[in-house]
Amino acid sequence: MSLASGRTYLAIPGPSVMPDAVLQAMHQPAPNIYEGDLVKMVDGIIPDLRKVARTDGHVAIYICNGHGAWEAVLSNTVGAGEKVLVLATGRFGHGWADMADGLGIELEVINFGTKAPVDANRVLEALAADTEKKIKAVLMVHVDTSSSVRSEVPPVRAAIDAADHPALLMVDCIASMGCDRYEMDAWGADVTITASQKGLMTPPGIAFAFFNDRAAEVRKAMPRVSRYWDWTERANPEMFYQYFGGTAPTHHLFALRKALDIIHDEGMENIWKRHATLAKAVWTAVDVWGSGGPMTMNIADPANRSHAVTALRLGFPHGERLRTWCAENAGVTLGIGLGMSEEGDPKGHGFFRFGHMGHVNAHMILGLLGVVEAGLKALDIPHNAGGVGAAAEFIAQATLPAS
Repeated sequence: MSLASGRTYLAIPGPSVMPDAVLQAMHQPAPNIYEGDLVKMVDGIIPDLRKVARTDGHVAIYICNGHGAWEAVLSNTVGAGEKVLVLATGRFGHGWADMADGLGIELEVINFGTKAPVDANRVLEALAADTEKKIKAVLMVHVDTSSSVRSEVPPVRAAIDAADHPALLMVDCIASMGCDRYEMDAWGADVTITASQKGLMTPPGIAFAFFNDRAAEVRKAMPRVSRYWDWTERANPEMFYQYFGGTAPTHHLFALRKALDIIHDEGMENIWKRHATLAKAVWTAVDVWGSGGPMTMNIADPANRSHAVTALRLGFPHGERLRTWCAENAGVTLGIGLGMSEEGDPKGHGFFRFGHMGHVNAHMILGLLGVVEAGLKALDIPHNAGGVGAAAEFIAQATLPAS
């Protein structure tokens, strides 16, 4: 018997759950795209995006996904034949490197594997060795969605400065923005990208590039940038259509406006605390389950774990079995083991992921954990019972008034 009928829960690390108010905001006729309310609304969206990224810099909006944002920022700053240093901590660093390769950019990749964050000492070594200063940008992913590792940005900035290197620091915050603490200006990032479908709680299809004056000067020195990817007019439009290189993504913008309202009503500090608490509740449950079975978190050190996504190993074929049971019997969809293949498991079926980003609260997380514990029991996968209870106790203690 299946108990999956009813409202399903998409517990993958993006697209994330969208608030009802965001969905309802899109349910309206197409607006005038030349003047009036839409134009005024977008003028208000720009400063609110800056508040989320914690920057006073420029904002460019693109009608694309995160892969498009990768290409956009590279196209504005690095030409064919020039070089970038890519810091890879999982699948998405390599994806950004592949995008650069497709643009004819020379690559130097430091592969940190799938279980460790960026080591700033190795970044310093690579930049110090670049005596001709050929590296034009350092590319890093703040949170890798596949491995769930979080890398600290300030040490990489410090490494660039210690090497007295002119390279731009470019940070992918697609999985982390609006979930994990991120401070673009204070941490010294020159370029930051994100997309709509994770912490911003909006349908996939729009992405954002934030860049400072230093990056803008690099763009000015580029011999050419394709009309569509050029961020110059998008960040400083004389006419409304220039924000988007053409027709505005109207209903995405309605959704984004409502999502930003929700974000700023809660406040960024409160959002970061909520994500941290709910992530730790997940980890508490996994620690209990894993003490009596094969389940482990991919990232051993809690200091290096994202508050938006948790990658786990259950071993082949149990990860895939658990995902299937949760979806078919309880209406809960877990994330696949993306890019986490290992010997004997080339498709990563022994791995799965929890997305706990954006529009999530305690009852959603406890419901998710309850379904997973039921699945472990139903499938007779070795584990120590009591993970849900431990998570509930953690949440209870975390919400007690400060004494």
